[in-house]
Amino acid sequence: MNPARALYSLVTWGAQPLLRRKLRRRAKAEPGYGVAIGERFGRYPAPIDSLMLHSSSDPLGRFVWIHAVSLGETRAAAILLAALREQLPGMRLLLTHGTATGRAEGEKLLLPGDLQVWQPWDTPGAVARFLSKFRPAIGILMETEVWPNLVAGCRKQGVPLVLANARLNAKSLRSAQRLAALARPAYSSLAAVWAQTQDDAQRLRAIGAQVAGVFGNLKFDVVPDAAQLAQGRIWRAQALRPVVMLASSREGEEALWLENLRLKTASARVQHAQGAINSGAFCAESAVRTVQWLIVPRHPQRFDEVHQLLLQAGLTVSRRSTWTGAPDAADVWLGDSLGEMALYYGLAHVAMLGGSFAPLGGQNLIEAAACGCPVVLGPHTFNFSEAAELACAAGAAQRVPDMAAGIAHASGLALDPAAHAAASERASRFSTAHRGAAQATAQAILGMVQRQ
Repeated sequence: MNPARALYSLVTWGAQPLLRRKLRRRAKAEPGYGVAIGERFGRYPAPIDSLMLHSSSDPLGRFVWIHAVSLGETRAAAILLAALREQLPGMRLLLTHGTATGRAEGEKLLLPGDLQVWQPWDTPGAVARFLSKFRPAIGILMETEVWPNLVAGCRKQGVPLVLANARLNAKSLRSAQRLAALARPAYSSLAAVWAQTQDDAQRLRAIGAQVAGVFGNLKFDVVPDAAQLAQGRIWRAQALRPVVMLASSREGEEALWLENLRLKTASARVQHAQGAINSGAFCAESAVRTVQWLIVPRHPQRFDEVHQLLLQAGLTVSRRSTWTGAPDAADVWLGDSLGEMALYYGLAHVAMLGGSFAPLGGQNLIEAAACGCPVVLGPHTFNFSEAAELACAAGAAQRVPDMAAGIAHASGLALDPAAHAAASERASRFSTAHRGAAQATAQAILGMVQRQ
């Protein structure tokens, strides 16, 4: 253990009481954080031992471990898992997470014989207990989750650890380089890294990773839930106005949206708004009345907060959780449910991408494209820069400089049937053109497992 990791290990060990306190606080808003807290420290209840029957020598009889920290990574893991189950019939999945939303989503992926636990806190002891308990044949980290002691523990116990669907933006690379004494040994000890893009591969190599391939983004292989998508389109056809969604909005973006609408109590006439759009002088003040707004916050703990913000602005709100049939009439529909993005993208004519209008790096636009929903991007997409640029080049997305321009462009596109139909077709073509990462990654994993 080098001095940097020794100091890091001391800090993470000392931070354990703080982590327990943080989990108790978060559990008040999200009860999932209060579940099985001992697992985070490598302490597992006795009943889990009855589920541990597996071969300790045959790699194909041991767990395939996937770590998907949060909701987005878990959805990407689901795509990879479907391909892995084809390549490894009868495989047993060990699924770990760091967030409550990731764990809740991951429960849907389990089959009999699979296990789900929390990611071990990154102390040498917790990692060693985790690896000794489950003895995985291989570990697959999704996208960005490289933890120094986890990597070192896997290397010590002979568990090949790979980074799949890997991405590393320029900001994260600079942070890793500042902590090179800690980060470089971790990245260089990974058995393989499969990057999303050539730019990601270049940055990963710069911090010491052994990039074994550039397979693209797993999320392009997503197959939207057909029933959800169909229901969303039925509701869209029944809507009195074209639907524009602020998708996966982050903290501060809803307030920014309200500010830029410059709400008035009197409704603007649809004809006046359409004329302004055609003349290139769209009136933001009228946008709330000429289109049907749908807001879907990224994080479930903010549903009530966003609801109150909208009410305080004088808007009527209908929440998805109250819908028994079609959405109720309201100025704004609030998507306060998890796991229904296909429904929301089917319902929306156009989506404004959350996280891109505040300097937060954007969210994944690929699911929107797979649902045939055109996307309007703000200026901040550094977390998904290549996918954003590819989508813009293909006409599946349009970048705008700020929220006001986003409102204008999204509303104008939604109100123009011909332009919307063409943009929707471009989105669908863009999605299908970049598939194949799931099969390539699954085959590479199978090869590593069979070589053990």
